Parts: sequence; structure tokens; C-alpha cells
Amino acid sequence: MSAAREVVTHPDKDALALATAERLVTRLADAQAARGTASVVLTGGRNGNALLAALADSPRAQERIDWPRLDVWWGDERFLPEGDPERNHTQAREALLDAVELDPARVHVMPPSDGRYAGDAEAAAEAYATELAAAAEGDPTVRVPAFDVLLLGVGPDTHVASLFPEHPALRETERTVVGVHGAPKPPPTRLSLTLPAIRAAEEVWLLAAGEDKADAVALALSGPGELQAPAAAVHGRSRTLWLLDEAAASRLPAR
Repeated sequence: MSAAREVVTHPDKDALALATAERLVTRLADAQAARGTASVVLTGGRNGNALLAALADSPRAQERIDWPRLDVWWGDERFLPEGDPERNHTQAREALLDAVELDPARVHVMPPSDGRYAGDAEAAAEAYATELAAAAEGDPTVRVPAFDVLLLGVGPDTHVASLFPEHPALRETERTVVGVHGAPKPPPTRLSLTLPAIRAAEEVWLLAAGEDKADAVALALSGPGELQAPAAAVHGRSRTLWLLDEAAASRLPAR
């Protein structure tokens, strides 16, 4: 069962990043208080990285999050060499991860295009799927952890993670991670969680800021098919939260 979508609008992109950081601190701290651990799936792009930078600057984040007991995953990755500045992992390290005391065993990085899976995105995707399944608790039929929060940026074309409109990866119903080939924005080869994996999260938060996202937000929230607008197809099990700034929300009907 999916949760009803909630829409929260902030004055501008800076307010969005700060408010989302505080919201995430509370959610992760509450999860750790209840279970001892928490998990988050990170997103790249300007809004994802702005959120990480806001967390790095937040004294409350340093005080309330037990960083060594946090599992960090990624929703997608550019299939590029380790350390490439365009990789989401590289950008996340610069924005936040290198500044906090994470347990390296709990930082689950999607494989790069060099090393063990050199040039083989499908093998890299399968390896990440195996890692997800190993982290799933209890039931062996469950293939991904029940992420506390899964973050997604919304692209101007309504793509989320590396699931693009009309792209074959959107049709995947069995695998949890796929290699994406021929992506319409560079680089063309990527790794991505699939819709079934995304929908396993307890909460899915979609981030969008800026006038260039306004059409995508309006389309995704108008009820189109998932092949036309991937952002419309994602939801969490208990909560689906759209976090916008006023520019990104400017084409929504008056609420």
C-alpha cells in the first residue's frame, strides 16, 4: 500500500535545503532511538548535494545523529571511475561524508566503472542488488532493506534516480538494481534502483527547486502514467513527501 502524497513548499532553495536537513535529522534520530540504527538513501544533483551541505553545517545533525550507526545507500550512480568528480559518491563525500564519523562498512557505494566490474554495468548492478539483499532483515524473500528515508531529486524531464521517461529501466518489475544504458543526459551509462526497490522504502522524499523544475513537478503531480513521468510512479510505504521551493511549485494549482 502506498502513502498519499504530501506537498510542502518553502520560500527558496536555501530554505528548502535547511528545512529538509532538519526534517531528516529528526527522522533518522527517531529511527535510531527506536531501533538503534537508521538508513538513508542519498540522491545526487544540486538539491541532493545542497541538503548534504546543510547537514554538514547543522550542529543539531552532529548532536542527534549517531553517525556510526547510520547505513548510507545510493539511489543511482554515474558509471564512471572511482573518484570521478561527476560520481554521486564523490560529491557526497565532499559535501558531507568525509566530515562525519561513519562506519565504512555501513557506507554502501555503487560500484565504479573501473576495478572489479570494469565496463560491465550489469555485473555492477547485480553486485549492488546482492548487497541490498544481504542487508534486508529477516524474510529471505525481501530483497531490499526497509529504508527509513529514500531521497530523490526530480529532473526537469521528471526523471528520478536514473529512471528516465519512456526508458526500458522503468519497466523493470523483478530486479532491484539495473544498469541503465543510453541515458538521455550524460553520462549515458548509469546504475539505478528500480521502482520496486524505491517503493520498498518507508518514506520517499522528492526534492525539487528552481523554475526549471516547475513543469516537471506540475506534470508529475497531475496523475500521468509512470512511463511518461517517472516521478509520478514513486512512493513510500508509509509516506510520500514532495519538498519544493516556491519556484518549483509555481505551476501547481492553487491549494
